[in-house]
Amino acid sequence: MTTTRVEKDSMGELQVPESALYAAQTQRAVNNFPVSGQRMPEAFIRALILVKKAASRANLSLGELDAERANAICRACDELIEMEDLMGHFPVDVYQTGSGTSTNMNANEVISTVASSHSVEKVHPNDHVNYGQSSNDVIPTTIHVSAAIALQEDVLPSLRHLAATIAEKSHRVKDYCKTGRTHLMDAMPIRMDQSLSGWHAQIEQQISTLESLQPALQSLAQGGTAVGTGINAHPDFASAFNQELSTITDINFTPGTNLFALIASQDTAVSVSGALKSTAVSLMKIANDLRWMNSGPLAGLGEIALPALQPGSSIMPGKVNPVIPESVAMAAAQVIGNDTAITIGGQSGNFELNVMLPLIAHNLLNSLTLIANSAKILADNAIAGFTVNQENLEASLDRNPILVTALNPVIGYNAAAEIAKKAYKEGRPVVDVAEEMTDISREELKKLLDPRKLTGTAV
Repeated sequence: MTTTRVEKDSMGELQVPESALYAAQTQRAVNNFPVSGQRMPEAFIRALILVKKAASRANLSLGELDAERANAICRACDELIEMEDLMGHFPVDVYQTGSGTSTNMNANEVISTVASSHSVEKVHPNDHVNYGQSSNDVIPTTIHVSAAIALQEDVLPSLRHLAATIAEKSHRVKDYCKTGRTHLMDAMPIRMDQSLSGWHAQIEQQISTLESLQPALQSLAQGGTAVGTGINAHPDFASAFNQELSTITDINFTPGTNLFALIASQDTAVSVSGALKSTAVSLMKIANDLRWMNSGPLAGLGEIALPALQPGSSIMPGKVNPVIPESVAMAAAQVIGNDTAITIGGQSGNFELNVMLPLIAHNLLNSLTLIANSAKILADNAIAGFTVNQENLEASLDRNPILVTALNPVIGYNAAAEIAKKAYKEGRPVVDVAEEMTDISREELKKLLDPRKLTGTAV
């Protein structure tokens, strides 16, 4: 049996685990929402603690909190950030009250408990830790803050690393020419660096889009309190809070231009999620290209060999699978699913408040984590280390009847089509068939059908 203590709130008394730093309101949420067993993301909780620290410092600077309590709150926040078992004190399920009030009060109670141990005066969770705040501006603010930190510190660096890795690999494979494919069917030749340049451009575009969303993500609802009017907050609280938070995080946060919109809607989170979904689509495209190019090694395309990272089968010895692209593709699928839930969540802004905030926070941070980690492993464990099977590339090129396209301007489409059909039917190189069916010399045909010349852009 777990040892308990009695805690009391405005609704009465109830039992709380003796060792818990939280109090009655958190316990009520634990009792009320045994839904998924999933807690709010640790990144969200850590950002929430930073929000509380910045609020305390702002209230101290504005004369709204006494120095002893404000400093005790800040000290408590610092201790919690360093705590190894932090999440043991934040047990509230993701699927709770839609405003996230339970998580806000969870933080208020935990900080109050720790801060009170450092203060002669009692530090109250509502009157002091939550002073000048409401769950209705704290939780939207924390969504933005946690996502902004993840985007700046994890996602964008990982995507830039992926782009740089692709660019480096592109340079290393520029001398290889391969069969291009459209509709999964043989098409005109393409150099491998040209193919990889497409990947690079995709990732650079996603980086640009995410960077463009940073200012909106760093614009915060804090100071709006219950409905956006700022009731019970100092008139300068929003400005002071953002200054303090910017100092703490080294990210430039600013007060929202319209606090009503930031509390009532989650449009920015929906936009960021949409950009992450687009990034997931790019990652999935690259992952699937790698899987196809690696397929075989004998009965597939066999154009490249991905690094052999682990045994691929429990029954077939020697089999090695493209595990990194598969992992990335699954992560990308989850990000796309997260975006659907976030989109529905974003529609749940009723009048002055969105009521699916915990869901949005959970899914958005999950997507940010998946994109950051997937981009890194795709770069380091797949793209950087794959090798090119030159013999397979050249064998496919020589037999590719689509090379005859280069003869269209010389002999016409219909005549070229007949050559392609015969070369394909007989399994012979195009140059041999073209020599038989035209009066063009073999030397000239070799020049016209040179795959590298058909790739267009000079190396």
